[in-house]
Amino acid sequence: MQRISVVGTSGSGKTTLALAISQRLAIPHIELDYLHWEPNWVEVPNDVMRTRVSQSLSGSRWVVDGNYSIVRDIVWARADTVVWLDYSWPVVMRRILWRTFSRVVTQQQVCNGNYETWQKSFMSRDSILLWAIQTYGKNRQKYQTLCQAPEHNHLNFIQLRSPAAAKDWLSNL
Repeated sequence: MQRISVVGTSGSGKTTLALAISQRLAIPHIELDYLHWEPNWVEVPNDVMRTRVSQSLSGSRWVVDGNYSIVRDIVWARADTVVWLDYSWPVVMRRILWRTFSRVVTQQQVCNGNYETWQKSFMSRDSILLWAIQTYGKNRQKYQTLCQAPEHNHLNFIQLRSPAAAKDWLSNL
């Protein structure tokens, strides 16, 4: 494993696991959210995102986290391994609720000077919580299909179904 993509529903722990992999294997960690979001939650145009990702993945060793379909072809073409955090609905919802609440209360920066707020997180159509609810089932179906697609035969897919499984897998790296 030299080039690893960590995917899963929002709140599943992609960034946390990718950072742990990065530290364990002493390889660079690339967080797609930093390449996608500008200050004030402004999304970069797709061509800019694709350029940034291509440049960020130019090295021979890395771990990247994120689910951006606009760059999946770039990431997965260069990756050798995809780690899919396929956790249950209750686990994901508990994690994202706790993470969001914690970020709002502590004013922890998310990326590029962006912060989650009470309004945006809990009372907005742009809520990360609403996004997780809307995409959970779609993501599970999508990744089940993508894992079996012939164009991804070069990838080693690792499907982790619980935080305990992820911890065990990581400890065996």
